[in-house]
Amino acid sequence: MRHQTIALVLGGGRGTRLHPLTGIRSKPAVPLAGKYRLIDIPISNCINSDITRIFVLTQFMSASLHQHLRRTYTFDQFTGGFVELMAAQETPDSGRDWYEGTADAVRKNLRYIESIPEQPDYVLILSGDQLYRMDFRTMIETHERSKADVTIAAIPVTREAARSLGVMRIDGEGRVVGFLEKPQTDAEIDLVRMDPAWIDAQGVPSQGRDCLASMGIYLFNRETMFDVLRKTTYADFGKEVFPAAIRSRRVQVHLFDGYWEDIGTIRSFYEANLSLAGEAAPFSFSSPEAPVYSRARFLPPTRVQGATVSNTLLADGCRIGKGTVIENSVIGLRCIVGENVTIRNSIVMGADFWDSTMPLTNGALPKVPLGIGDNCVIDGVIVDKNCRMGAGCRLINDGGVVEYDSECGSVLVRDGIPVVIKDSTLPEGWVLKCVS
Repeated sequence: MRHQTIALVLGGGRGTRLHPLTGIRSKPAVPLAGKYRLIDIPISNCINSDITRIFVLTQFMSASLHQHLRRTYTFDQFTGGFVELMAAQETPDSGRDWYEGTADAVRKNLRYIESIPEQPDYVLILSGDQLYRMDFRTMIETHERSKADVTIAAIPVTREAARSLGVMRIDGEGRVVGFLEKPQTDAEIDLVRMDPAWIDAQGVPSQGRDCLASMGIYLFNRETMFDVLRKTTYADFGKEVFPAAIRSRRVQVHLFDGYWEDIGTIRSFYEANLSLAGEAAPFSFSSPEAPVYSRARFLPPTRVQGATVSNTLLADGCRIGKGTVIENSVIGLRCIVGENVTIRNSIVMGADFWDSTMPLTNGALPKVPLGIGDNCVIDGVIVDKNCRMGAGCRLINDGGVVEYDSECGSVLVRDGIPVVIKDSTLPEGWVLKCVS
């Protein structure tokens, strides 16, 4: 018998740690690897796992996310598949409250799950800001084989990495018997550490990793989820639901040992993107068995004119000028780069459109064209979409300043990384001068 599964993708809160990238968009809508968005990862994993009924729960700045979902994910009328955005809203039973946590977000949408024809046996809960590839069918097999009420995907991590994650203690049969959110001391970690030999015995090499961290991927029996959420007021899965559930339910672990990155900060976003451009990229977008889907765009090939490009992801519709050097970077859609430009260790997100050759209402052409002007130097920077950079600009955080706001307000330094805010214009010769 084939079981029915639906997926709920949690769009996250305000995304303050990813600001300013989340200043004008929700976390799942943040661009990734030149031509994708973060939301494409969990949705693609679902589609590749034959899960085609997907809700995306969000409440902050959801307009661009909604537009992307509507333009990208359309299923034929015979399969019954859908990807539907469910933004926080005022309802008779929820009052005026917004989502107060991951569990609360799901609780406030239970009525929509109940209204689905062919009620699901399982509900898969995913995060909208992670980069990984997983076949959820193997997780369902673990869930069924162990006769679990809830199954949590877990990845082996070092003790140091465990300090920023939820860590689980497992018995010999893979049942979760302890859970600790972000343990900080060695004594706390010792309470949940695993014998590496047990991890090895499951077919996953421990390689010095003695903790099992929750990946924020949960599979519920439908009735279990409804019962847990309706009989409690718990707001968060990791901090409240699971510590309580392991005492009264069978909570099983599903081990995973592939690439997995939680993209929750500017630093993690920056490092994850640049790692994809390297020679030994830890994640591939070109898997024929499990492709990553995104919006189909009808753009011309990228034109490179006498430039040197190495270890770089270069998206469609770009024009790269003569004498330009691009190294270890990600260059997004429709990116226009002038001549003799140097771009290193940077993410340039490109543009949503090309500049028109038509003059402005006053008869003049735009003073600073869309894209990066001649002789600019950009090193260690994130340039958001639709930015205009005049010739000779220099953006380097020479002093390693961690936090800084430029006087013009167009460039902010977060986690030591300068970020040019979307739709910004930097005049000719502008130089970033960070002051700590």
